[in-house]
Amino acid sequence: MGTFSRILGKREDAAPGHEFSGSDTVSLTIDERRSSRLITETKDGTKCVILVERGLIVRGGTVIADEDGSLLLVEAAPEEVSTVRSDSPLGLTRLAYHLGNRHVPLEITSGYLRYQHDHVLDDMVRGLGGTVTEENAPFEPENGAYSHHHHHDGDHDDHDHEHHHHHDGDEHAPEHHHHDHDD
Repeated sequence: MGTFSRILGKREDAAPGHEFSGSDTVSLTIDERRSSRLITETKDGTKCVILVERGLIVRGGTVIADEDGSLLLVEAAPEEVSTVRSDSPLGLTRLAYHLGNRHVPLEITSGYLRYQHDHVLDDMVRGLGGTVTEENAPFEPENGAYSHHHHHDGDHDDHDHEHHHHHDGDEHAPEHHHHDHDD
């Protein structure tokens, strides 16, 4: 197997109808999917290399190609996580706020929050009225607010960001952000 570096997109868009098997599928934890250089094995044990842009998180369900056009499906591997639920949307929002203040990578859905298992955070969540379930499950955290957004083939909203800051001597003046879009 080769070196996979060209991200094609989600499986349903990048390889519709392609039947992936153990020879062209890898199952990776979030820490592995955050790595820009990874030597790993497919589900059937074939060695492969994944090289992607630094700072990019490869999401479960992503298809990557090598230079010969061979395809590799990346799955989010089950890993040790804490899944948090609350009896109300406001309660879940409040828990997300407190977890966010601890800068912990967090998966956010309408029904639960999920983070890599941490007994200290589990105790905090329980103290705030949340329910914590320790389990093995795929983990897909949000991109951070300050992370770079990455667009790939098939995205229609590619654009460059230029930030212009005007400070005209007033340290309290609002910053002005200008975004040039190449649409």
